[in-house]
Amino acid sequence: MTGTSRRILLKAATASLAFPAIVRAQGTWPNKPIRCVVALPPGGGTDAIGRKAMQRLSEVLGVPVVVENKPGAGGTIGSDVVAKAEPDGYTLGIATASSHAAAPVFRKDLPYDPVKSFTAVTLLGTTPYILIGGPAAGSKDLAGFIAATKANPGKVPCASLGTSTLGYLLTKQFELIAGLKMIDVPYKGSGVAYPDLMNGTVAVMLDNPSGSAGLVREGRLTGFAVTRKSPVLPDVPTFESLGVKGFDDVFWYGVVAPAGLPQEIAQRIQKALADGFLVDPGRAALRAMDVEPVMSTPQEFASLMAKQTADLRALADRLGIKPE
Repeated sequence: MTGTSRRILLKAATASLAFPAIVRAQGTWPNKPIRCVVALPPGGGTDAIGRKAMQRLSEVLGVPVVVENKPGAGGTIGSDVVAKAEPDGYTLGIATASSHAAAPVFRKDLPYDPVKSFTAVTLLGTTPYILIGGPAAGSKDLAGFIAATKANPGKVPCASLGTSTLGYLLTKQFELIAGLKMIDVPYKGSGVAYPDLMNGTVAVMLDNPSGSAGLVREGRLTGFAVTRKSPVLPDVPTFESLGVKGFDDVFWYGVVAPAGLPQEIAQRIQKALADGFLVDPGRAALRAMDVEPVMSTPQEFASLMAKQTADLRALADRLGIKPE
């Protein structure tokens, strides 16, 4: 064998040894932009929390994380997009108590299973509910609103994000506890309901403070009561302190991916978010939006979704609400 032949063979052997490493490098996650589906419009609490979390993820991973808003049907349209995506780590979704716990209580035809169709990545945090209202509420306090609504049964318009959402379910619970009858007016998201609350088209809405606290502080909307004490709205009383007792008090936000996501990717995302939001300044930033950071493990988050779905089915049974 000539020297030239030996050099050619040596180069070929070196290249063949390097090839698997090149393939591994090209396949290392992430090596391209990630999309995160928010199943509600811009301007509400879910959108704000999702963007905050994805900004942190982008900073840690070193790739763009693009938020796509796909609203409709109480968050189930966008959630279905996530469920049907490839489980390669390049599609994530912001799950909520509505889209992944309440929806199966209301809909027989839900196009996804809230547990089996997804990989639970992490529970981001929890927030209370607040009853907000505008000029059509007819009062600036809860007792006055209840009295005015009782005097006009079936006439007071109440905004919701649709009949498959937790807010709708809790609104029905509030009506039962307070002895009220309101008209449901569905919206695609909180952000598009706020103008109608302020101009008097609808009277009230059960919302999360992460989206509406600023409007309440500015006096553009009235905060009647919260389901648990809110650090961002300390002057708003709790329902319980005003004699309205028995509310389920927590709404949650989480990150999910399509079923089959490799656990090492889920754990990497969870760690990036936990490292960013369980300490300041990230923790303070979420608390400023009235979200208490949790950043649970994927396993803990999956267990929570399954448990809350069962709890909400029991609540719906008590309220006489059946899936359609």
